[in-house]
Amino acid sequence: MQAVVTGASGFIGSHLVDGLLRAGYRVKALGRQLPGLISAEAQLHPDLTLSSVPLADGLALQQTLEGAQVVFHLACGSLPQTSNRDPQADVQVNLLGSLNLLEAARLTDVKRFVMVSSGGTVYGVPREVPIPETHPTDPICSYGITKLAIEKYVVLYRQLHGLEAVVLRVANPFGPRQRLDATQGVVPVFLGRALRGDPLQIWGDGTTVRDFLDVSDVVEALLMAARSQSDQYLFNIGSGQGLSLNQLVGLLEVQLQRSLNVEYLPSRGCDVPTNVLCIERAKQALGWTPRVSVAEGLQRLCDSLND
Repeated sequence: MQAVVTGASGFIGSHLVDGLLRAGYRVKALGRQLPGLISAEAQLHPDLTLSSVPLADGLALQQTLEGAQVVFHLACGSLPQTSNRDPQADVQVNLLGSLNLLEAARLTDVKRFVMVSSGGTVYGVPREVPIPETHPTDPICSYGITKLAIEKYVVLYRQLHGLEAVVLRVANPFGPRQRLDATQGVVPVFLGRALRGDPLQIWGDGTTVRDFLDVSDVVEALLMAARSQSDQYLFNIGSGQGLSLNQLVGLLEVQLQRSLNVEYLPSRGCDVPTNVLCIERAKQALGWTPRVSVAEGLQRLCDSLND
């Protein structure tokens, strides 16, 4: 089978490319800065093709998707913490680009479309924890609103055109290849600051709870979604367990075998106090369950820094 991956040069996308190649797919990898984080081994694989086609170019997308059976849509040009500064750009790049991709998939008879959404932002402030897929969706940042709008269009194409579309609302993934000098992802940001000897900056008192998930479990969920025969098409993908930022600091201290300096800052308006996803639907309908604990994932991430 042939698969197309948007956002392939990024963190999750590059790991997905590896997983698809291992599973025997022929892969077209789309990204803005190729090869980006795509592994050297994958770049040498005969079944991988790199393409820098932008999502704004509908005709080029259509040509790229010809012959593909499944599209994995991971590309995103904004971050939750910065999206409110320019919501128009968020819509222009992410929403309209996603519509171009959906239309190209329709015109080329793609059978399966798997979208990565944001389990951490589409629900907003939770009314119950863990959060089920049936929970109200009231995002408090433009990133979450745009992700939710893309979800709705994905489902619309499923209903209007028979596109076998699946949406995965992914929690907070972490793992090897994440940039330790970036501003996205609590785990790599904390680890990067710890290794540089800088204080770990926490907005609030550290009791904020998040759902952290190793990237290998995310890839497994994506592969299962591509093969799923379930009537369900919307799934939370998380660990099913919450971890406070203070607890995360404690795990990092165990991993690094030293105490870490923490700087507590005023809370931010874009942060919900708790986000833990209910993953029972994915367990039952996809047969998926996370295998890697946060502690083991941190060990893998630290080991990868020495490779």
